[in-house]
Amino acid sequence: MYLSKPRIYPKGIEDIDVKKLVDFYYNSRAYNGGRLAEACKIYEKMIDDDATICVTIAGALIPAGLGGAIISLMKHGFVDYIISTGGNLYHDMHFALDLPVHQGDYRVNDNELLKEGIVRIYDIFIPYDTLLQTDEFIQNAIEEMDEKIVSTAHLHNFLGKILLKKAKKPEMSILAMAAKYDVPVYTSSPGDSSIGMNLSYLKLKERGIIIDPDKDVIETASIVYASRKNGAIELGGGSPKNFFMQTQPMLSQIIGIDKKGHDYFIQITSDSPHWGGLSGATPSEAVSWGKINPKEVGNDVVVYADCTIAAPILFAYIIQKREKKELKRLYRKREELVEELKRVSSM
Repeated sequence: MYLSKPRIYPKGIEDIDVKKLVDFYYNSRAYNGGRLAEACKIYEKMIDDDATICVTIAGALIPAGLGGAIISLMKHGFVDYIISTGGNLYHDMHFALDLPVHQGDYRVNDNELLKEGIVRIYDIFIPYDTLLQTDEFIQNAIEEMDEKIVSTAHLHNFLGKILLKKAKKPEMSILAMAAKYDVPVYTSSPGDSSIGMNLSYLKLKERGIIIDPDKDVIETASIVYASRKNGAIELGGGSPKNFFMQTQPMLSQIIGIDKKGHDYFIQITSDSPHWGGLSGATPSEAVSWGKINPKEVGNDVVVYADCTIAAPILFAYIIQKREKKELKRLYRKREELVEELKRVSSM
């Protein structure tokens, strides 16, 4: 009964015509329709300026099917690296493995769901067996890894390559497609998800690996240092947002290399700053930390809206307005970029 509604699939957005809608928003530039239109224009400027673009993903957006839009961006060269919660990446693997994620209902009796073996993410239903099968995949994959101390980008690339080889529908997975297109995928809190829980379980069995978060800090700072211009599309806030934003203070405050802050900033969030939930806070506050370049006037915007509504419009617009770009393939350049940062930091 509970799984009678259709399954959720990540869908691409190449064929959604939103240009006239965004032009309508841009005509008045009022309220958050106006902010969304501004975000579309800023995204165009990022691409035209050949900025290195990061997408950060918080909340539970991937189980809702938003991964298909991110995959479309990767294919077009409109995102160069990703920072996500581990939970989003864990649920991303369900789609590659062709495991069920269903439309549900938030007005349900959760005690009944527990008895039926179904977990709920607001109005998304996932059979408990889906989790167990994904856990098994992760554990079996890690058994094949030779390296013992790795960054999360290395871990996710490894999992993505295994998905490409063995999964039924790798084209539906951010991790698999990121591995295909050499897009590094980081997580700012590797222990805070079922991926981390599975890695911890393997350590109990003395078969685990060690995730070194310091490698992530260094690699992301190296990417920012090597880029002429930098920008981000922040979906939600939280730890992924700040993990991107802190790359500038890492360079200026810690290493002593002043890049003057990020050049472009787009955030879609349903939070507001006065509750303390906007991690990294507003663009204007981020200027005081050296996270955003104060000279790049008009290159930052916060869209106060539901990500599942606003992000597909933003992404579909940019795919229709701009030609595909050559992929930066930053994953394969990571070691070279880190060596360059080491060189300049020792001067």
